[in-house]
Amino acid sequence: MQISLESKVALVCGSTQGIGLETARALAGLGAKCILLARNEDRLREAVASLPGHPGVQHDYEVADFGDLNAVDKAIDRIVDRFSIEILVNNTGGPSPGPLENTDSTAFERAFSQHVLCNQRLSMAVIPTMKKVGFGRIINIVSTSVKTPLPNLGVSNTIRGAVASWAKTLANEVGQYGITVNNVLPGSIHTGRLTSLLERTAEQSGKSLRVVTQEMEISIPLRRIGKPEEIAQVVAFLASPAASYVTGTSIPVDGGKTPTI
Repeated sequence: MQISLESKVALVCGSTQGIGLETARALAGLGAKCILLARNEDRLREAVASLPGHPGVQHDYEVADFGDLNAVDKAIDRIVDRFSIEILVNNTGGPSPGPLENTDSTAFERAFSQHVLCNQRLSMAVIPTMKKVGFGRIINIVSTSVKTPLPNLGVSNTIRGAVASWAKTLANEVGQYGITVNNVLPGSIHTGRLTSLLERTAEQSGKSLRVVTQEMEISIPLRRIGKPEEIAQVVAFLASPAASYVTGTSIPVDGGKTPTI
């Protein structure tokens, strides 16, 4: 099976590092023109320069902090004025760890805004073009906590579930226009966020970082932590015409760790 995204335009959020950057590289490698959206302009320039090139394809970027809805709205306006987006990858950093009983309500408000509201505003901005061309892909990078809550991630578990429900609802509404909406659920993946979580666990448990990492690896059926590019490849498939009959679903990419069927 050959997958091509030639002539497609993709907007990839949170794309200066980790899963977002590898996703942009995967989509660009298949021929898509990629528009990167993140908050650090210097890193955005570097990320754009690192993307695979194709004749006639010039990647670009816009700057916005997902913690500032006004900035996101302005960036959306600039993007839709300049580009016809057919692939949207919603991706942003997860909420801080901690149990629910120690969490202030503002943490929920901030996470809801960064994830649910930003996803909604971005999607509503690009769906008209997707309807017009009869092709659209909205892919949300979420978490395996959609399937089963993860310890010490109270806010994240709550908000991730909200994103999954939002995505299923949207998939049901826009499927008739040839637009699919899916969630990719990363498990333990080598990213800065995972490193910080492991370091926090090591500090709280009194164990070394090496021991904590080994314990995580042992808990995964494939006995290793995943790579960002392994998430990106699943996103690339969902973004392609080959996944035209896949919508409204949440796909764990976690080495088999999620205990649910």
